[in-house]
Amino acid sequence: MNDATLLHAIIENAIDGIITIDKKGIVESINPSACRLFGYIPDEVIGNNISMLMAEPDHSRHDQYLHRYNTTRERHIIGIGREVKGLRKNGTQFPFRLGVSEVILSDRTIYTGFVNDLSREKAAEERIKNHAAQLEELVEERTASLRKTVRALQEAKEEVSLSLEKEKELSQLKSRFVSMASHEFRTPLSSVQLSASLIEKYSQQEDPTNITKHVNKIKNAVGNLTAILNDFLSLEKLEAGRVEPTYTHFDVVKLSEEITEEMQMITKQNQNIIYEHTGLTSMVILDQNLLKNCIINLITNAIKYSGENTFIEFNSEVTEEEYILTVRDNGIGIPDADQKHLFQPFFRAHNTGNIPGTGLGLNIVRRYAGLMNGKVEFESIINKGTTFTISFSSNNEKNIHSYN
Repeated sequence: MNDATLLHAIIENAIDGIITIDKKGIVESINPSACRLFGYIPDEVIGNNISMLMAEPDHSRHDQYLHRYNTTRERHIIGIGREVKGLRKNGTQFPFRLGVSEVILSDRTIYTGFVNDLSREKAAEERIKNHAAQLEELVEERTASLRKTVRALQEAKEEVSLSLEKEKELSQLKSRFVSMASHEFRTPLSSVQLSASLIEKYSQQEDPTNITKHVNKIKNAVGNLTAILNDFLSLEKLEAGRVEPTYTHFDVVKLSEEITEEMQMITKQNQNIIYEHTGLTSMVILDQNLLKNCIINLITNAIKYSGENTFIEFNSEVTEEEYILTVRDNGIGIPDADQKHLFQPFFRAHNTGNIPGTGLGLNIVRRYAGLMNGKVEFESIINKGTTFTISFSSNNEKNIHSYN
């Protein structure tokens, strides 16, 4: 077998497609592998421009590449080892890698193109790309799920912390309640016990003056115990959510005068409650019982924390926009450091000393006022007095609707 026969056998049996063209790009030969790749028989390709086997943009640019190479000898123009999109006879396209070699014969120059089908490689790359995309999507989903889990754990942690904080607060409240109750109940009960013993003694001596004196002490002690129990009962109802305002249309001046007369009876020596009303009307729409409780509580505090021979100012005002109730005293005042805690349950200012009290009254006042969509404000200067103001909107649609 001569060399030409051997070369022909190699080309015919090569796995890759092999195509030869002249300097004008005309196909001179094509091996069986190339024919199978492009779906042609040799006669359909030989004699035609090689660009017939290329899809755009290589189809239009191939002759330019070849011309520039022939005129400038720029080898890279041919595109050694470049990727080309092939065009089959049936119109389908596929990627292949084109390696071009220049062959110089004795009388002319030809170009040999080696066509390596990249379809499987590209399909594998696409599968890898899709798999990577799926993995990336899965990672994103897992990351989102992890973030959601972390958020849920954080929320659970916060809920547990809040629950523990509330439990701690409840424990502190219980501790303060036990401490306060043991003190506040012991004092009036001791007074009752002592006064009862003294009454028995004075009754034997027929001393009506001292008997009357200690009977009044017993009454005051029982009154204090009743007030304490009422505060506890009010707080328990509020905590259980069993307090609902019942709105009625009533005369606030009449109510205030009745409260003033009632409270004047428990004032200290030469303490006087001065009541005044401002406004052309005195009719309001509120829960009368809740409002009465608020007023009595504020006036009781004014009496307790003010000295003898003092005045307590109690004012009401009704305008088209709001109802305003004010209680002003010139008593011991509230220290600045205590003012931010004033409405907390069981809290008592540090300057109250031995003055009796549960520390619940102002908390109840604010909550009762809040149930009627009102607000409680105060101003206080130590040793000069305190002013409490409760205000309600007279245009409160909820109040009007509930009354109607």
